[in-house]
Amino acid sequence: MNMAKITMVEAVTNALDYEMSRDKSVVVLGEDVGVDGGVFRATDGLIKKYGSDRVIDTPLAESGIVGASIGMAINGLRPVAEIQFMGFTYPAVDQLISHASRMRNRSRGVFTCPIVVRAPYGIGVKALEHHSESTEAYFIHTPGLKVVVPSSPSDCKGLLISAIRDPDPVIFLEPTRLYRSVKEEVPSGEHIVPLGKAKIVQEGMDCTIVSWGAMLHECMKAAELLQKDEIFPEIIDLRTLSPMDTEAILSSVKKTGRCVVVQEAPRTLGLSSEISALIMEKALEHLQAPVQRVTSFDIIPPLQRGEQHYPPDPYRIYRSVKKVVEM
Repeated sequence: MNMAKITMVEAVTNALDYEMSRDKSVVVLGEDVGVDGGVFRATDGLIKKYGSDRVIDTPLAESGIVGASIGMAINGLRPVAEIQFMGFTYPAVDQLISHASRMRNRSRGVFTCPIVVRAPYGIGVKALEHHSESTEAYFIHTPGLKVVVPSSPSDCKGLLISAIRDPDPVIFLEPTRLYRSVKEEVPSGEHIVPLGKAKIVQEGMDCTIVSWGAMLHECMKAAELLQKDEIFPEIIDLRTLSPMDTEAILSSVKKTGRCVVVQEAPRTLGLSSEISALIMEKALEHLQAPVQRVTSFDIIPPLQRGEQHYPPDPYRIYRSVKKVVEM
């Protein structure tokens, strides 16, 4: 198998190119995705290769982008819509919740809605308001939507290909800070990572750490600090937030007896709350300490000067794991 060492943004381009060459029903649309190649250049070169009928520059109207994608999808196409930043998905929430998520149920299976909505998300590029959101819980809470967050270039390509081939709508959130900060070997051809399956990134025995996206890398840094104290956590990358791989979480917690959940999103009603409740309901007798959550704060993501103080860092994660291990 041919491999190439690439960044996450290159993995996105690679996945789109591969699927567009394989399946003529796959189209890409969004603001500046064609001539300019997207705000992060994730669609760079695709319009030259596939033409403006399949790589479509749209007006600046997110509701229209997603609404048009729904119409395309129920008529046989597989649109991949780019929203320039997650904070710009909000004008399209009505289309996603009222229509895309319900199409299969509303039509009793006559229609499916195979759309992928891609968006950079999270802090990391010192951007303006609406450019650094981590509000994945809005979409996880919506039945009928699948939600995916890769944390590595290889997983990004494999998950995006799976998302494009999926018969239902998928919200595909790409951690902005990982676009060009991480490189790894990625298969150049067919590469599939199934949706709904978590990945044990590091095996351990003292505590389970559950995370996703950019926070996974903060957890890995915390694990290095913990090893100096002879604490060896097991680290799980969820990869797919909905449907969530509950078995992977419960199996690990039953082994370690402790759990820390790390999310970049604000604390209240985030996915970490659901994971904590799941463990309390399904694995309480195995716990040796209460589940801990390490999250961002219940405020709007701050601008440049305060950005670094907002999300979990390795030291906050380290202290939380130490706390549960010492209980």
